[in-house]
Amino acid sequence: MTTTTEELRLAAEFAPATQDDWRKLVDGVLKGAPFEKLVGKTYDGIRIDPIYSRARGATPIAGRAAAAPWQIMQRIDHPDAAAANAQSLHDLENGASGLTLVFAGANGAHGFGLDPSAQAVEKILDGVFLDAGIALELEIGPQSRMAAIHVAELVKRKGLSAAACNIRFGLDPLGACAAWGSSPYAWAEIAPEVTSAVQGLAAMGFRGPFIAADGQVVHDAGGSEVQELAFSLATGVAYLRALEQAGIALDAAQGMIYARLAADADQFLTLAKFRAMRLLWARIEQACGLAPKPLFIAAETSWRMLTQRDAFVNMLRATMATFSAGLGGANAITVLPHTLARGLPDPFARRVARNTQLVLLEESNLAKVSDPAAGSGGIEALTCELCEAAWALFQETEKAGGLFAALEQNIIQRKVAATRAAREANIAKRRDVLTGASEFPNLSEADIAVLDARPVVLPSYGEAKYKFDALSPMRLAESFEALRDKSDAILNKAGKRPQVFLANLGTAADFTARATFAKSFFEAGGIEAVDNEGSADAAALAAAFEASSAPIACICSSDKTYAAHAVAVAQALKAAGARHIYLAGRPGEQEPALRDAGISDFIFAGGDALATLRDAYARMERA
Repeated sequence: MTTTTEELRLAAEFAPATQDDWRKLVDGVLKGAPFEKLVGKTYDGIRIDPIYSRARGATPIAGRAAAAPWQIMQRIDHPDAAAANAQSLHDLENGASGLTLVFAGANGAHGFGLDPSAQAVEKILDGVFLDAGIALELEIGPQSRMAAIHVAELVKRKGLSAAACNIRFGLDPLGACAAWGSSPYAWAEIAPEVTSAVQGLAAMGFRGPFIAADGQVVHDAGGSEVQELAFSLATGVAYLRALEQAGIALDAAQGMIYARLAADADQFLTLAKFRAMRLLWARIEQACGLAPKPLFIAAETSWRMLTQRDAFVNMLRATMATFSAGLGGANAITVLPHTLARGLPDPFARRVARNTQLVLLEESNLAKVSDPAAGSGGIEALTCELCEAAWALFQETEKAGGLFAALEQNIIQRKVAATRAAREANIAKRRDVLTGASEFPNLSEADIAVLDARPVVLPSYGEAKYKFDALSPMRLAESFEALRDKSDAILNKAGKRPQVFLANLGTAADFTARATFAKSFFEAGGIEAVDNEGSADAAALAAAFEASSAPIACICSSDKTYAAHAVAVAQALKAAGARHIYLAGRPGEQEPALRDAGISDFIFAGGDALATLRDAYARMERA
C-alpha cells in the first residue's frame, strides 16, 4: 500500500499577493494623501512601516530553554514582616514559582517595601523552602543592601545547600546612584564593595546571579527603549569590569550578572526590546572573547504605565506587557498589581497579578514556542534597529568614561529628560492615550480597595558628595490625575464637581460626535459635563445653561451648523452669564466672528488638553 502526502497551502486557490498590489489598494484609500501618514515613529526616531516582508533566513534568538516556562514571580513588599510572610506562602501555594522581595529603599519600592533587618528577613521567609526550586529575586537599595547578606546567612543558618537555592541577589548601586542623582562615594570606592559582596556570596556556594543591570531606572524616568537598553548594557559592562579587576575570571563573571527590563503595553516594542537585549549582551561577550551564554533577563511590568484612575484597565496593560515579555524570551516576570499606584494591593489585586501569568502560560501555552517572533519582518527589523541605536548610545557612554562618569556629566539624564518631555507633551495633547485617565474617564467610578500600612523608615545614607541630575520615576497619568484629585477635593467640600455645560446645537446627528468628544475632554480633568438633548434655538440653550448652574459652556455641533447658529448661541450664552465659552472643533475661517461673539477657546483632537483644563480651573477659581 502506498500513500502520498499532499501539501495544503493556505489560500492556494488565490493568486499570490504582492506588496505592489497592497500599495495600490492603500493609495486608493489615501486618496492623494502622502503614504508617510501611515509610517509611525518611536521616541527614538525609529521608523515603523505599516507592512513588512518576511525576514527570510532569520533564526531564533537563544533565550529560555526550549518550551520552558518563565518563572512566575510574585511581588512581596508589605512593610509588616508577618503580613509579607503570609502573602509569600499564599502566593507559592497558588501558582507562583518565585518571589520578588522588594525592600524599602529599592528603586522599585514606590513608597513601601520590606523591612531589611535580619529579624524581618527571617520572618518573611519562614516556611519558604528555599532549596525546593523556588526562585527568589531581591530588589534592594543602598539603605537596604544588608538584606542580601541576611538572606544568605539565613540559608546558612538553616543548613541549606546554597547551590540548591535559586537566588538573584539584585546588587545594583549604579542604578541607585542614577535614581537618587547623588552618591556618597566615587565609583572607584563603590566597585570594590560590590565585588567583595559578590565574592563573599560565591564563596558561600551561591550560584547567583548576584548583580542586576537594571534598565528600569531609565524606563521609570520616562526614557525610551534605546535609552533603557543602552543603560542596562553600560551598567552590566561596568560591573563586568569591576569583577575582572577584582580577580574574577571573565567566564565566571559572565554568569554573575543578569538584566532587569521593564515590560509595557506596547506589544511590538517590548517584544523587540527583550530580543535586542540578548543580542547586545552577546556582542559584549564576543568582545570579551567569551563563548556565548544566554543572558538571564528578569522582566517587571511597567510602573510608569499604571493609572490610579480606572485601575482595572491596568489589568489589560499588564496582560499585554506579560504577553510581550514572555514571547520576547524573559526568564522571569513580575506583574505589578493593578492597584499599586493607589497603595499596597489587597488579596484580589495580588491574585489577578499572579493569575495573569498563569493563564498565559497554562491556558495560552505561550512558552511552547521558542522565539515565535523569529522571521517576522516587522519584529526582526525593529530588533535590529534597537540594537544599532542602543549600541551607538552605549559607545557614547563608554567614551565618556563609563556609566558613572556619564552620569556625572549628565549625558544620560539629558537624553532621558528630552524623551520624557516629548512624552509629557504627547500625553497633554492626548496623542498618547491613557484609557481611563486622559481618555474615556469615569467620574463615578468606585473607589479602589488597598491595604493600610505604614512605610518602613530607613536611616539616611551618607553625605551626597557626588551630585548630578536624578532619573526620578514618574507615571504617565500623573498630570491628569492631579486634576481629578482637585475635582474630588471640590466635590468633598462643595458637594458637587466643577461643571461645564454642553450647549448641544441642532439635532443629535449634528452634535453627538463632538458632544461625546467634549465630555471625554473635560471629564478627563474632572470637570463634569452637563449634557442636554440639544436645540437650534439660542434662547433655549441659554435657558438650559442658566438652569444647569455650570459656570462655563462648550458649544458642540457640526461645522455646517456652526456656520448658521454658533454666533447667536455664543452671544446668548455670554448674556446668560457664561464665564468662559468653548467650541468643540477647529474654527477655520469662522474664527474671527466666533471670537467676537464671545467664544474664547476651541477644543479639538491634537490640542493641548492639559493646558486648557488647567486654565479652566484657574478661571473658575477666579470667579
